[in-house]
Amino acid sequence: MSTIQDATTVNPFAPYGTKNTAKSAADDVQDRFLKLLVTQMKNQDPLNPLDNGQVTTQLAQISTVNGIEKLNATIEAMASSFTSGQSLQAATMIGKDVLVPGSTLQLAGSSVFGVELAQAADQVKVSIHDASGQVIRVIDLNGQSAGPLTLKWDGKTSDGAQAVDGVYNISVSALRDEEKIEAQTLSLATVQGVSQGNQGVRLNLGALGTVSLADVKEIF
Repeated sequence: MSTIQDATTVNPFAPYGTKNTAKSAADDVQDRFLKLLVTQMKNQDPLNPLDNGQVTTQLAQISTVNGIEKLNATIEAMASSFTSGQSLQAATMIGKDVLVPGSTLQLAGSSVFGVELAQAADQVKVSIHDASGQVIRVIDLNGQSAGPLTLKWDGKTSDGAQAVDGVYNISVSALRDEEKIEAQTLSLATVQGVSQGNQGVRLNLGALGTVSLADVKEIF
């Protein structure tokens, strides 16, 4: 005698894959919230039941929680995409020279460096110091507008002699109407590599260490 299997216990499509029933964090939060609400309604005081306003408020809260969870997921996806874009952008900079905040310059006949002014200035002077800290050249830039400025030192000292190749230090002073203006010096370095970690995308500049993309003021 033949038998007929219970249709509810047989899934002919099971070998070909099943639907993923894993719930998102937002769904888990929603389920817990609804269970708490149902439990609260079951155990409410018959003489003092929940009014419609209370129920509506709690339902609105669950919608808010669910919306925040989805918003967080969207922001995380956007942040991941942004970081990937930064990595690709940084990779194209390997082998290129950049100006970044720094107080040293490498002289090899001549040297490129820079300064950045927070505001426009009437007087801007750059001083170049040797290894002992002595000022060997002062470059008067007169008035300059705000922002980064690329400069080149021909290697000449104040008395016209040619300085020996090597590492020198630079400093800058800026005034407007005799008031000091915030200014910083910029060093030239070659991008040797790119890394990504907790601090985001970083550029390896060799002796100058690592910097972020935001630190780059000029690319050559």
